Amino acid sequence: MIIKDKQLGTINQPSMTKGAPRKSNLVVKQMIEQIFSAKQISRLDHLKLTSAFLSDYDLTDEDRRQINRIFDYIQAGRLKVVE
Repeated sequence: MIIKDKQLGTINQPSMTKGAPRKSNLVVKQMIEQIFSAKQISRLDHLKLTSAFLSDYDLTDEDRRQINRIFDYIQAGRLKVVE
């Protein structure tokens, strides 16, 4: 799609077509389950989830929601961050 803007000129927008459904990353899913069951997260696992969330486009929407939930729980004090 091409958008014309008076100030910016012509802008090429990427197409927003839907592709095949993404498969969940099993390792991330297992990590999420372990974190919720233990009610704690190691700093290394926190770093791994943050990295996956920010750079791994293979995560499903559900995986992203669960990772967000973990971050929310940490902020609210419902999950403990351990060494």
